[in-house]
Amino acid sequence: MRQSFKSLVIWTCSIAFMLLICIFMFPEMKGEMDSVSSVFSNMGEFSAAFGMDQLSFGELMGFYGVECGNILGIGGGFFAALAGISVLAGEEKERTAEFLLTYPVSRTSVLTQKLAAVLTQVIVLNIFAEAVSLISAAVIGESFQMREFLLLHTAYMMMQIEIACICFGISAFIRRGSIGIGLGLALVLYFMNIICNISEQAEFLKYITPYAYAEASNIISGSELEWGLIGFGAVYALVGIVVAFLKYTKKDIAS
Repeated sequence: MRQSFKSLVIWTCSIAFMLLICIFMFPEMKGEMDSVSSVFSNMGEFSAAFGMDQLSFGELMGFYGVECGNILGIGGGFFAALAGISVLAGEEKERTAEFLLTYPVSRTSVLTQKLAAVLTQVIVLNIFAEAVSLISAAVIGESFQMREFLLLHTAYMMMQIEIACICFGISAFIRRGSIGIGLGLALVLYFMNIICNISEQAEFLKYITPYAYAEASNIISGSELEWGLIGFGAVYALVGIVVAFLKYTKKDIAS
């Protein structure tokens, strides 16, 4: 946690600041949002790709779902990927693994503590972002639909945890660390969701990408989470964790 503290602070503050700015912009844009909503709802595949055809920009929850949802989805996903991909591989990249593993602590214990640190960071980021959003809305005299707001943030946190766990599994195979792999994975998963929103032939991708169950338009309009897709995500996350433990406990650590 100490090693990742600076990164956590920078990412958390950056995402929270962008959320704050978006919410503070809402009162100035509120009067024009109804016409914007009708324009976006008739833009065909572009509207469907980002869920703009199901949400009203004239309401804070709809505006938040599209504008702030993308910040949480992309920014939070990138942070989760970076945290997961570097937590194991970083030890070999910085040549500290040999020193760490000389302590009378099993590799299983090391893995458990590192995984706990990654998940804690993701949870802290989401709690802080949620608090900033609620405070910002109160400052401008607006309020969220709390059920939809909490469901949306729950979905984003689960999505980020899934990405972090998958990257945690990949990290066990990497010797020198690669930020690019983590960012690349998060970006691919994000675009998979866009593709499956646009094309019916690519709808199967929603069973692969965690962004499918963190779709703001579906959550806000339906007031519920897609537990079937979340179940697939939980399996992928569990596989990532199991793979990491199986690989790292038997891995020949480079010195």
